[in-house]
Amino acid sequence: MTLVRWILVILLFAIVAACLAITIVPRFLDRVYYRGPVSDHFDGQRFFNPGHDDTVAPPTGNSRGGFLWRYITNRDKRPEWPKQVPVTPGKPAARVEGEAMTVTWVGHASVLVQTEGLNILTDPVWSENAGPFGLGPKRVTEPGVRFDDLPRIDLVLVSHNHYDHMDLATLKRLWERDKPLIVTSLGNDAVIGEAGVPAEALDWGGRVTVKPGVDVVVTRSHHWSSRWFTDRNRALWSGFAVTMPGGNLFYSGDTGAGDLSWVDEARALGPIRLALLPIGAFRFVPGQMAIGSHIGPVDAVEIFERLGAARAIPVHWGTFRLSYEAYDTPPRLLDATMKCAGLDPQRFAPVTIGAPVSVPPYAPPPAGPAIDRAALLKCLDTPAVRALK
Repeated sequence: MTLVRWILVILLFAIVAACLAITIVPRFLDRVYYRGPVSDHFDGQRFFNPGHDDTVAPPTGNSRGGFLWRYITNRDKRPEWPKQVPVTPGKPAARVEGEAMTVTWVGHASVLVQTEGLNILTDPVWSENAGPFGLGPKRVTEPGVRFDDLPRIDLVLVSHNHYDHMDLATLKRLWERDKPLIVTSLGNDAVIGEAGVPAEALDWGGRVTVKPGVDVVVTRSHHWSSRWFTDRNRALWSGFAVTMPGGNLFYSGDTGAGDLSWVDEARALGPIRLALLPIGAFRFVPGQMAIGSHIGPVDAVEIFERLGAARAIPVHWGTFRLSYEAYDTPPRLLDATMKCAGLDPQRFAPVTIGAPVSVPPYAPPPAGPAIDRAALLKCLDTPAVRALK
């Protein structure tokens, strides 16, 4: 057989393989994580956000393929991030008893909360990359607590199945070491189960008792889910309220603003001592303040006030480069927004990765006028804010 014929045969097989991949691979990659009755956010096949769902289109509004190609090839004109940010890992106490509360930001959305004799972890990620097969965005900050220095974990909250929130390798290590209660939302137990780890999956509004006086309530958020290419929204996304005698802990998970009714639902569960709210991965075009599936600092401040939270810690920034804003744009914009809103910036301010923070007892926040969005944006229209990339 001549060289030309060999080349033609190889090309033919490549074409056939590509055609088969188009028809077979998506079905293979699809997963049915959950079967259950139709609801106001589940159509019998996939979950969705009630009302107007603005999480479907890519964050730039252009094609998803073009967005991914520009992202992968680094041709999207994103501001450069530091290759690595120094971190001094902390060594948390074994337990924090009673209504005292100590919080350590591990990085991204991973937070260790110690109170009521419980050690609670939100969306624990200790892997180097946020993606499958060791690929995906690489962390620029090491975890604020070395895994071996973690105290025994009692409760793990997993908000959804994106790789920067659901790290199966970390969940497996935690389960094998501590056997914690893992609470998540519908369908995610099937994904976590692939690592041999059991989890309790609940619908929005579902409640599980951790110990007398402490419950976890799975709360609504405005987001989406996927582990592959065709399993989009096969599992649910959520936030969590941990109800406690000294005031609740609220973690929103990844969320866009949506209709903001989820904020009112979380507030109705009781006074919020501490809120963990995302402020990063919100900018994909110059000047953008939020996207459908992620709030930015401006929305985060409005949500903070609407929650009536006494204190908040900003998360979901500065660990994995997921979007177009510069490394320090989220905290700088947060500080400017708090000042424009007439709020004490220390009530909702960044904390140092790895450094334990003592959260004071709950006290009702000062009453003030509702935030006027137009006035807030006008106040933020300054050369300094416009210069933020």
